[in-house]
Amino acid sequence: MANFEISVAHLYGNLMNTYGDYGNIIALTYYAKQIGVAVNYHLVSLGDDFDADSFDFALFGGGQDYEETIVAKDLKNKADQLRHYIENDGPLLAVCGGFQLLGHYMVMADGTRVDGIGVMDHYTINMHEPKLTTLNNKRLTGNIVIKNNDTDETYHGFENHQGRTFLGKNERALGTVISGNGNNGMDQTEGVIYRNVYGSYFHGPIFTRNGNLAKRVLATALSRKYPEVDWTEKLDQIETETF
Repeated sequence: MANFEISVAHLYGNLMNTYGDYGNIIALTYYAKQIGVAVNYHLVSLGDDFDADSFDFALFGGGQDYEETIVAKDLKNKADQLRHYIENDGPLLAVCGGFQLLGHYMVMADGTRVDGIGVMDHYTINMHEPKLTTLNNKRLTGNIVIKNNDTDETYHGFENHQGRTFLGKNERALGTVISGNGNNGMDQTEGVIYRNVYGSYFHGPIFTRNGNLAKRVLATALSRKYPEVDWTEKLDQIETETF
């Protein structure tokens, strides 16, 4: 029987799960179970409220352009609570489209601009943006390796995106690109870290191939709820898996 529990919100998991991003929750649950922590899953989708004080971790995955335009409209209703959650150091993983929609705006493949909710300071343009060079005017896809500049950890993944994301004020990259393209194929950044938010273009999903990051995020979520326990020490005793 679990001695502790955390509540997880899967934002639009029925619409924004094109690349199996739910696997991030599976990985988180795998590590949580080994240290006596139960994970309570909640799908938060169209028309649902997001109560910032009810969740210990949130996942916002990626989707196709059509689903993303639908989600963007509904997301505005959750913007205030998401801002509250983020600014109060709530752990959140945002992948691809989810990453983009937390920023100011994104430009679709057909040139349509879709407003994000601006709870973070990045923005995303299209690969056909005139200011991009011919070399950059292609979809960014393939294996990618990055190094986290804060921890010196190396993360491996797969990227597949047409958007070009540029980070803003108080945002730093999840890692520096060692091989691959990253956020925009120009500045060697991949993903974002802002407070306890991690954004990335890694599909596959990122926690299943990079258990060190999964355990780090899980420790953060647990430390917010149960600060009297040394969760990092507990998780360090568990072998890191690659699924």
